[in-house]
Amino acid sequence: MKTIDQYWRVFATGFCFSVFGLGGLTLSFIVIPAIHLFTKNQTIREYRVQGAIQRSFNLFCELMRLTGAIDYKIVGSEILQQDRNCLIVANHPSLIDYVLIASQLKRCDCLVKSAIWVNPFMKHIVKAAGYIPNETPDDLLALCETRFAQGNVLLVFPEGTRTTPGVQSKLQRGSAQIAVRTERDLRVVHITVSPSFLTKEKKWYQVPPTKPFFLVEVKDKVEVKPFIEQTTSPTIAARRLQQHLSETIFPKIDSEQVGPSGKTTQRNKTTYN
Repeated sequence: MKTIDQYWRVFATGFCFSVFGLGGLTLSFIVIPAIHLFTKNQTIREYRVQGAIQRSFNLFCELMRLTGAIDYKIVGSEILQQDRNCLIVANHPSLIDYVLIASQLKRCDCLVKSAIWVNPFMKHIVKAAGYIPNETPDDLLALCETRFAQGNVLLVFPEGTRTTPGVQSKLQRGSAQIAVRTERDLRVVHITVSPSFLTKEKKWYQVPPTKPFFLVEVKDKVEVKPFIEQTTSPTIAARRLQQHLSETIFPKIDSEQVGPSGKTTQRNKTTYN
């Protein structure tokens, strides 16, 4: 039987996502048109939209914490905020991974899947922010190179979709290809959810017995230059980089034992790569 706490978290989660939807509409039809009205330069306009997204996401994350829907901790956000001209790559265990990371970045480009471009709550936002569709292979590298030249970071989830807990993930090669062909390093971010929540297989109202805790850890950068220098083939370099990422992007932890301290309490550990 569900406890009173679980019923409350179902209500709190539904309330938070309702606010998220209303916030998306507010950004789309009030904030963004106002930014467009008073900002003529396209680049500055995109930066201001990205800044509005960051503030909105930060408020949303705090709302989820204050209502008791989730708890979370971001370790190394100051490192992330100082990054320039690089990719940010993260594992993707839940629906709000992008929100948690983008809430820390005033300027952040993102490689966005096609479904977002037809989502009524998000399509106007991603377009106004200058996000990059992941289905534009012809000019994808040129777009990424332009953004890097402006000092931007590009957020990518190499798995392409949310992962299934306990199931081995397979990375797509897009992030490695971008890194090799633009010669940009990759900042690794680990996200752990304990217990699992907002996964691909479950509905938002299927809350776990205990409050989910999201731990976001900013890790070291992966330098791309050694992979490029090992071979004259960009394709081989990207393949080797992808293999390296598949071995380093996922933490080896027991997902059920991570708490607000960010530490595990059992010796038994599950590998998620």
